[in-house]
Amino acid sequence: MEAPSKTLADIGEFALVDALSAVAVPADAVLLGPGDDTAVLRATGLVLASTDVLVEGHHFRREWCAAQDVGHRAAAASMADITAMGGRTTGLLVGFAAPGELPAQWAYDLAAGLAEEAALTGASVVGGDVTAARAVVIAVTALGVLDDSPVTRSGARPGDVVALAGRLGWAAAGLAVLRRGFRSPRALVAAYCRPQPPYESGPAAARAGASAMIDVSDGLVADVGHLARASGVAVDLDTAALVPAEPLVAVSAAYGVDPLHYCLGGGDDHALVATFPTSASVPERWTVIGTVAEGNGVTVDGRPYEGPQGHEHFRVSG
Repeated sequence: MEAPSKTLADIGEFALVDALSAVAVPADAVLLGPGDDTAVLRATGLVLASTDVLVEGHHFRREWCAAQDVGHRAAAASMADITAMGGRTTGLLVGFAAPGELPAQWAYDLAAGLAEEAALTGASVVGGDVTAARAVVIAVTALGVLDDSPVTRSGARPGDVVALAGRLGWAAAGLAVLRRGFRSPRALVAAYCRPQPPYESGPAAARAGASAMIDVSDGLVADVGHLARASGVAVDLDTAALVPAEPLVAVSAAYGVDPLHYCLGGGDDHALVATFPTSASVPERWTVIGTVAEGNGVTVDGRPYEGPQGHEHFRVSG
């Protein structure tokens, strides 16, 4: 690789593409990886595709997260969508735009993070594109496969239970810490910079007979709201089942915030929420957190929730 002092303008497009391609170790499903006009992947069932875009200054800041962490974060956002359908990721396509003065080593480290996160699911980076821009922009398209039918947002039915896999509130609390200029608790900052989606839990839920499922990227109340609206049902969440972890409790006490606000309104942990009929067994690593009934919308402990609802792009906040 080039010396750390080199910038993207110094090395040029083709050297950058060669360096990024070097970290893309083909996975089992990849017949042809980077280096041709397209990648070639083997698919034995239905094919899933999902894209997420991360923009510097909006989704991440370089002074907050190392480039390798940003790579993990970008890959996780798209791969969590694949697992939320009950599938497994096989390949990632990455679009990367950046200013010419960006250190080349930052791009190399980003690529390493992308490759490492992909490997957690047995996937790999199979191609993409690079271009110049005023800010760093990363667009990741995850490709995946399904062994059976997809678990959509629209299958929940009255009488189902609502269950959770993964962490809630950690990334939101980490963001709150960073916005105040601190780096501790380190576990929360790490959760914001490098989320840990429960990749195995999505296919496990599908095998167990989940009726609906969604990735919690914008906030529990917001994303359960998407599921409830798509299914035409009402969902009630039980906060007694949402036990905030100790780091969240500590930060909440320091900032005078109810820790449940992070759990109910915070996104970016990429936990999974699924509904299961009473005839199905909720798998291991899933916790029942609510119920489905006739009606519409989301309530918390039987009442409308007045706290933070979650993130929504383009919404003007006061």
